[in-house]
Amino acid sequence: MPAVKVPREKTEKVKKLLKKLEIYDGKRRPRRTEDFVFLPVLDPDKAQKLGLEVVGIDLPLRPERQIYKNLESVLQKKLNPEEMKYLRRYDIIGDIAIIQLPPELKHRKMEIVEALLTVHPFLKVVAVKGFHRGAFRIRDYSIIWGERRLTTVHKENGVEFKVDLSKVFFNPRMKGERYRLAQTVEDGERILLMFAGVLPYALVIARYRNVEITAVELNEDAVRLGVENIELNRRKLKGKIELIRGDVFEVVPKLPAFDRVISPTPKGVDALSLALSKAEKWLHYYDFVHEKKIDGFRRRIIEECRKLGRDCSVQVKKLSDYKPHVFKVCADVELR
Repeated sequence: MPAVKVPREKTEKVKKLLKKLEIYDGKRRPRRTEDFVFLPVLDPDKAQKLGLEVVGIDLPLRPERQIYKNLESVLQKKLNPEEMKYLRRYDIIGDIAIIQLPPELKHRKMEIVEALLTVHPFLKVVAVKGFHRGAFRIRDYSIIWGERRLTTVHKENGVEFKVDLSKVFFNPRMKGERYRLAQTVEDGERILLMFAGVLPYALVIARYRNVEITAVELNEDAVRLGVENIELNRRKLKGKIELIRGDVFEVVPKLPAFDRVISPTPKGVDALSLALSKAEKWLHYYDFVHEKKIDGFRRRIIEECRKLGRDCSVQVKKLSDYKPHVFKVCADVELR
């Protein structure tokens, strides 16, 4: 099969060009020698017109799981175009896949499971997402394939979290946001984490920064798992974490002020004034806001700062869709 012969130092540059022109054969493995790399191509004539040296060489096919980059690319061969319209985003938490299964796709359940295993061969459980319930917003799940469990260990940003999805709330989609915060924090800070959960924010920050974190969480199961997660990651942590079980609205008023406050606020809860009252320099406040009300949300934060006799600057970022026109947002508040 055709391949272009490229000096090793030019490999990435040529590969990007071939992909841009859609002539790179991603289904086959490149071959490397001491001085050259042979990159598989779909159109040798077009490659030659670029001035590249084209040769014939045997390049083996990649394993199937490496060929398919996403679930859609696998299911395009199994679902018709109308069914593909109903395919929804899914989450991977440890070795558990959490999917949405609308009525229009229930008859394709096993095809979707097989496709997930093609893309993520390490999976041990596939579960369908249900509705939130109770004060701690725990979801209902129905397991449709694999082991009958909802406990797993999730790896993220160099740390591990033990999670029991039947008892605690956990959002893997905030991985990038947790890393952003960790890179924003400076060594030596005193940090308050409200609504701490199983400690994903605290552990990621303490992994990268030598800080003192006070975390508050009411859910007894989340506190138990949080304690386990501190021990699970103890050798990796630069910072210290103190975990307090209790109601944020009862515990936090008794605490001193902190350099930085982080509030991954549950939907429907208003903890803005409390969080601001404990922040000396920074507040990162999360909420769910309609796109037309984001400016009003920003103005409200500024007004709350003024009530406390403080000046502040506020930047609001959209993090993820919650429902049409409503976003999970983070307000980065710098207090002066």
